[in-house]
Amino acid sequence: MDNFQIETAQNVSIHQNVAHLSTRIGSFLIDMLFIIAYYTVIILIMISLNIDVGAQWALMMLLSLPVFFYNLLFEVLMNGQSPGKRYNKIRVVKLDGSKPTFGSYLLRWMLRLIDISLASGSIALLTILLNGKGQRLGDLAAGTTVISEKKRISLEDTIIADIPIDYKPTFPQVTTLTDTDIQTIKNLYTKAKRSGNHKVVLKLHVKVTELLDIKTDIKPIDFIDIIIKDYNYYTQQM
Repeated sequence: MDNFQIETAQNVSIHQNVAHLSTRIGSFLIDMLFIIAYYTVIILIMISLNIDVGAQWALMMLLSLPVFFYNLLFEVLMNGQSPGKRYNKIRVVKLDGSKPTFGSYLLRWMLRLIDISLASGSIALLTILLNGKGQRLGDLAAGTTVISEKKRISLEDTIIADIPIDYKPTFPQVTTLTDTDIQTIKNLYTKAKRSGNHKVVLKLHVKVTELLDIKTDIKPIDFIDIIIKDYNYYTQQM
């Protein structure tokens, strides 16, 4: 349940980085702390004013309205985030990544009664685990999900490349490149190779040979791979 992909009507692929269940639970607990703090302050104020908390049930119901509408208010006003969600950098969005409408926020809030309140969160937990898109019942009905805005970095996103222990470099000129240069080259090369876009590889080959003043008969796709590995070899020796 780390991420999923959808195809829009325009055949555009949308990747969503789904928030981890543990992060969502952590955000819920943080929000609960805010609610407890709110009630604590209210009760202390009423006691200091000699107001009988038990007798003034109507007043307590009125003061409880902000808690009742807590998630709806914050998600609407803070663009899909409550204080707990903001702390953990997660956000409610539509499945296509767009901002939910007020109706979407309202629908997922109303279904909290079934998802979380009545079943102590068990229905929400089960639905999220089975769904695969980070959706509880409220999200399924509203067409929303909860995504993480934390950037996840994999080895593919770095300049690191696997090279054999006995690797022999071919082009010492690569040392004139910077980490930014090789990162750009690697990103373009990886995406082009994955999508079979040979034109991008050819353009990279031309650009890199001109930049490093290299003349070679090595195939473009093999040449760029060597350049990336050579750079890793020399920088790892430093």
